[in-house]
Amino acid sequence: MQSMKKIIVYILTLESRFILKKYKPFVIAVTGSVGKTSTKDAIYCALKDQGGFVRKSDKSMNSEIGLPLTIIGVPNAWHSLSGWMKNIWAGMKLILRRAEYPDCLIVEIGADHPGDIKSVAKWLKTDIAVITKVSRTPVHVEFFKSPEQVFEEKASLADSVKKSGTLVLFADDDKVASIAKRVEGKDIRVLSFGVDKPATARALDYACSIDKGISFALDLVGERSAVNVPGIVGKAYLYPLLAAAAVAKAKNLPLQAIARALNAYEAPKGRLNIIQGINGSMLIDDTYNSSPDAVLAALETLKGLECSGRKVAVLGDMMELGKYSGEQHRHIGKEIIGIANMLIAVGMRSKATADEAVKAGMSSDNVYSVNDSQAAATLLVPLVKAGDIILVKGSQSVRMERVVKALMREPERAEKLLVRQEPEWLDKK
Repeated sequence: MQSMKKIIVYILTLESRFILKKYKPFVIAVTGSVGKTSTKDAIYCALKDQGGFVRKSDKSMNSEIGLPLTIIGVPNAWHSLSGWMKNIWAGMKLILRRAEYPDCLIVEIGADHPGDIKSVAKWLKTDIAVITKVSRTPVHVEFFKSPEQVFEEKASLADSVKKSGTLVLFADDDKVASIAKRVEGKDIRVLSFGVDKPATARALDYACSIDKGISFALDLVGERSAVNVPGIVGKAYLYPLLAAAAVAKAKNLPLQAIARALNAYEAPKGRLNIIQGINGSMLIDDTYNSSPDAVLAALETLKGLECSGRKVAVLGDMMELGKYSGEQHRHIGKEIIGIANMLIAVGMRSKATADEAVKAGMSSDNVYSVNDSQAAATLLVPLVKAGDIILVKGSQSVRMERVVKALMREPERAEKLLVRQEPEWLDKK
């Protein structure tokens, strides 16, 4: 099966290279440890109505198979051999015939193994490359020797930028900002985005509430315009929106057009989305995936929200941490003190989070450790009260969206609001 997958990936990648050479779309690529998908979607939101045919990666298709699927414009065929044959034929038709093709491609690029991005950068020549925050705490390090090796892999996307292209960097992290040195002396423009440090696109006067979402003043090289996005919470959302503004600036779009587009931004499912819960509660659905930095950002969001009831954190295992797993799960247990009134730790790894929270002073009466998301849902349903705010977060394989579905006031809307509602996912145990 693995050999068949490698053959399919090879064929689709080869087709993708021919397609890019033939149609020459404007290519925008996004990588980083945190916020890749939200950034990709925000860039699409900023550009989709500004003229031309714009295509983005579907959901979080950022793997060795996801990138060529985006370039060809076909879906994941999962375990269907006939489906993969159709995808290969679709690529061949684009090569052999002249067809309508996007003027602009917005792709997300991940790195599961050493060399993933470096190999892509050799053939995917980008007009704009965006590098978001790269975690200093370990994330996606299972197949890497160290977090430093992960950083170098992400930074190598800068090598893909074409002559006269643009590199967009996260300004609030000096290490990410230093990637600009890789393009010194080349005909490549460097733009930036951030909150705490001077940047091309910067947010001022940030505000957030469970009822109104987030708002801020977008400062774009000294010009300012208000941005208001309902339905989401968290300072973490500033960065995707600011990255999109920097990309739009690189495309020479006017400030007012950029602000109007960002006001219409709809967050990806499972990323700090506000959903009404049972018994008058509110849910913060952050169930797409998880990492130490992302959990801390979600907890910081929970901390800053006004609440008439309790603040409940439902935290599932964080995966792909390798030898750092125990240390990072314990660290989350310490950090939750003073933020949540109740903790439900979900999964074998998260038991360390629960144990550490009790050690750090959280009452054992308010700390629960369960084996899986179904058990968490069963536990929580009778406990939820009016005014409670419930944060639900965990890595993809822990399936924390099942907890959200059990706590939704309108579970019949799950397919529209939640991640992983496709049949292929729902059939998995």
